[in-house]
Amino acid sequence: MKNMTNEELLGLIGKATAGDKESLETVILSVQDLVFNLSLRMLGTFPDAEDATQDILLKIMTHLSSFKGESTFSTWVFRIATNHLKNYQKHMFAKYPLSFEFYGDDIKNGKISDVPDLSQNVEKSILAEELKLSCTNVMLQCLDTESRCIFILGTMFKVDSRIAGDILGITPEAYRKRLSRIRAKMADFLKEFCGEYGNGKCRCADRVNYAIQNHRIHSAQLPFTSAVPKSTMLEVKQAMENIDDLSQEFAFCKTYQSPASLKEFIQKFLDGTSFSVVTNA
Repeated sequence: MKNMTNEELLGLIGKATAGDKESLETVILSVQDLVFNLSLRMLGTFPDAEDATQDILLKIMTHLSSFKGESTFSTWVFRIATNHLKNYQKHMFAKYPLSFEFYGDDIKNGKISDVPDLSQNVEKSILAEELKLSCTNVMLQCLDTESRCIFILGTMFKVDSRIAGDILGITPEAYRKRLSRIRAKMADFLKEFCGEYGNGKCRCADRVNYAIQNHRIHSAQLPFTSAVPKSTMLEVKQAMENIDDLSQEFAFCKTYQSPASLKEFIQKFLDGTSFSVVTNA
């Protein structure tokens, strides 16, 4: 959320539902990065996150009049976004699901030494960083949808357990217990396999060419390292809960500015006839 008082926000929402386009744009732009980063962690890829974010922002715009201020606006947005993302089936990993067992087996048995240099003159350190960011993001796809949502809300966004429980329809106690179990599961996997954060043999720099060969990263397309970081959101060391002391510099929580195409989508919506849907909702 961009910095504004609750009174200012409620005033803008009132103006937006009364037909003021500038107010609506301000309200939506204040949450688009939140929605995009949540979508990216839930779905795993930039294209899927962008598509889902458009859907969610459209829902927020067309249902804005239903926001009555009974919760914070960010809680209301989180609820819409998580409900949409938990049921979203158009993303790549819905078609090709992952598991920790598959991930671990690939680390143990992948033939990384038999692959030629596929870097195409891109610096290996850049490719290794891309792989690390991609890997930690994709690793979340090994969790079931509900567990992934709990982990992201608690770890990346640090949502209070009472609010998170309300968003997910469970008690705060159940949320805290499940978050603790999920964190432990992630920690166990990292300890066993990851050489960057644990004691495993898997190191990003050693697996760059193998990852390129298996289409996990592409030397000509580096979405994670080329995306613009969002400095106004919490940095990794601030946002990340300790996972058995492994996560002080972990990459789950690196946040990004949403793509420029999302702002263009919002402006196109506001400039089109669809805007009447907001005022007539």
